[in-house]
Amino acid sequence: MEKKFKLGVIGAGFMSSAIISGAINSSFLAPKDILVSDINALSIDKLANLGVSTTLNNAEVFNNAEYVLFAVKPQHFVNAVKDIAEISCEKFISIMAGVKKSSIKSTLNKSVKVARCMPNTPCSVGYGAVGIDLFDFDNETDKTFIKNLFSSFAQVVVLDESKLNAVTGISGSSPAYFYLFIKGLIDAGVRQGLEPEDAKKLAVNTMIGSGKMIFENSAKSLDELIAAVCSKGGTTIEAVKVYNENSLGDIIDKAVSACVKRAEELETLI
Repeated sequence: MEKKFKLGVIGAGFMSSAIISGAINSSFLAPKDILVSDINALSIDKLANLGVSTTLNNAEVFNNAEYVLFAVKPQHFVNAVKDIAEISCEKFISIMAGVKKSSIKSTLNKSVKVARCMPNTPCSVGYGAVGIDLFDFDNETDKTFIKNLFSSFAQVVVLDESKLNAVTGISGSSPAYFYLFIKGLIDAGVRQGLEPEDAKKLAVNTMIGSGKMIFENSAKSLDELIAAVCSKGGTTIEAVKVYNENSLGDIIDKAVSACVKRAEELETLI
């Protein structure tokens, strides 16, 4: 039976707003294709300004949308589906960190297909990264829809669910790592006599430009790009020597490992 809405969304928080805005702004979906529910009327009102349909009743979403996106906090998942007598939807998308597909299926008590995704906060500005597990889906139409939903505002990497904790460490959490590094550069710039705003402009735009150079010079390795900046006997090489002497690579590896370990622990709690 054809559903009234193409996409239903449970939860009207920051990330769901980013996904909905991205899908609409890219013209992948029209506002009339989307139904959103949340227990918070204020959150619903904000999304209603995008022209989507809204409700305070999760059951309406489960029974009127072809695909349902779980965008609630992991600890709120069980409450989002309890006391709902009938769930006719068979296709689910989850961005809930630490909630395995098996947990979603067992909670719903039915045979459903689940795509588990790990987006990051830069999705809200149209340049994020998303890891997606599509193993449950064997229909190319479903796979294409889910991939295109996220690729309308992010770079998408399709992989197995077992790799999603690594995705958390590399892209899900890494905006905080980059902010931390940028903050360090700004603070260092101020100590060298720059005004804070000037240091911020210089550091932030350099990071944005450096990322763009990586994509636009795909034939070159990162080592080659590093070497291109490090003239022999110049200034950059002195800074790189300090990073190497203090094992920056090891620090990054330890930080990512700690993040992944915590993601694995969270999977056992839900």
